[in-house]
This record gives sequence, structure tokens and C-alpha cells, in this order.
Amino acid sequence: MGKIIFYEDRNFQGRSHECSSDCADLHPYFSRCNSIQVESGCWMAYERPNYMGYQYFLRRGEYPDYQRWMGYNDCIRSCRIIPPYQGSYKVRIYERPEFGGQMMEFMDDCPNVYDRFRYQDIHSCNVMDGYWLFYEQPNYRGRQYFMRPGEYRRFSDWGGMSPRIGSFRRITDFNCSADQWILQQNVLIQ
Repeated sequence: MGKIIFYEDRNFQGRSHECSSDCADLHPYFSRCNSIQVESGCWMAYERPNYMGYQYFLRRGEYPDYQRWMGYNDCIRSCRIIPPYQGSYKVRIYERPEFGGQMMEFMDDCPNVYDRFRYQDIHSCNVMDGYWLFYEQPNYRGRQYFMRPGEYRRFSDWGGMSPRIGSFRRITDFNCSADQWILQQNVLIQ
């Protein structure tokens, strides 16, 4: 279904560890992560064990250093495979915790939440269909949050440090390589 290889050093050197399923604690296998190869599937890598801390979305391709996956440091401690999905997409966002205040429903990508929702913060959401990536800043930049179907009653439920969400998009093309993904996003931003 998926395969990812983590390397301690840049350019796929040093000690390595291969995963083909979710792993809540990678620390026993390597002390730092400076490069990654995604041979198949889409993955989320996490800075801390148990899918906590900074989150990084990874598609098929090579990441020769942690800056290539927009990493803040060389620390990866857990990973999760994103299952293939080909159905409809739907998310409801709310201005207050516990699904309170103004609500808006989306079925497509949103490059600027404030332009569409008129609020800079999202305090809760309900992912009804599909897998989504939330970003702290507009135009798919900044910290990332992987959103699976389910209820998120407050921003801390998705690992957020604050309710600030600037953009979000559907995870749709599971066969697209990392370089194709970056190119597609640059075209969308321009």
C-alpha cells in the first residue's frame, strides 16, 4: 500500500529505516532524520511520537534534506500513511469551539479562508468526507494539519497551537510525485 524510507543524514546516507504502515514511535530506529524517500503512497510525518508536533505531508518522491519537506528541524518521531480515497469531499468549519457560531461548508480547496469565511480563526470543524490538509497561512503555507473524517471540537484536537487557519485543500491525487505537487501548487498560487 505504501513505502517510506527515513535516513539519518542528508542525501539518503547514514542509518535508515523503512515503513509500510503507521508507526507511533520511530525513535528506536534513528536519532535524527535529514532525508526521506517516499516510494509509494502519501504520508504524514510528525515531529514527535504518537502523531504529535509539527506535521509534514509527503508524496511519492525524494526529499534529500529536511528543508525539501518544509521541515522546521531534523526531528521525525512518527509517521502515518494516508489511505487512498476517491469519494466526495466535505468539511464544515466553525468560528467557535464545540461547533458554535458561524458555520460554512466546503467541498473544494480554499486558498484563503478569510476571503471566503470572513474569520481568521477556525475553532472547530467536522470533516465529513475525504482527507484534508489545513495550513496556518493563506496559499497553502506554514504549519500543516492532517484532517481525517471526524469531529474536531477545538483546534487542539487537530494538533493546532492556535485556531489560525489560513487555507486548506483536499488530498486528491495519490499518484502525484513530490516535484509535480510543488509545481501544481506554484501554478495555483500565481
